[in-house]
Amino acid sequence: MISDQLRDELLAFRKERDWEQFHNLRTLSTSIALEAAELMEHTQWATDADLPAIAAQRREAIAEEIADVAILLTYLAHDLKVDLEEAVRRKLVKNAAKYPVEKARGVATKWDRL
Repeated sequence: MISDQLRDELLAFRKERDWEQFHNLRTLSTSIALEAAELMEHTQWATDADLPAIAAQRREAIAEEIADVAILLTYLAHDLKVDLEEAVRRKLVKNAAKYPVEKARGVATKWDRL
C-alpha cells in the first residue's frame, strides 16, 4: 500500500498542477485501465517461457507502469473516500469464503465452478 506520506506527496503534486479538475470516477478508472494495458503490452505476444527474461530485462519499464496504476488508484481512492487498506481487507475476507483452501489450493478455477 502507499504510505500516508507518499499519498500526501502525490496529492500535492496533483494540486500544484491543478489536475483535480480532470479527475473523476470515469477519467481515473479509464486511466487505470489504460495504464494496466500498457503493463500488459510488455508480455502481449510472449510465451510463458519468455516471461522471466522479459521481467528481468524490462524491470524498470514494468515498474513504471505499475507505479502509474498505483498513482491513479491512490487518487481514485482518495477522491471517493475509500480506505484502500480496509477495502482490501474486506475483499480478502470475501475471497477467503469464495475460495476455501480445501477447494481452491493449486487450481485456477473461478469460485462459482469450484
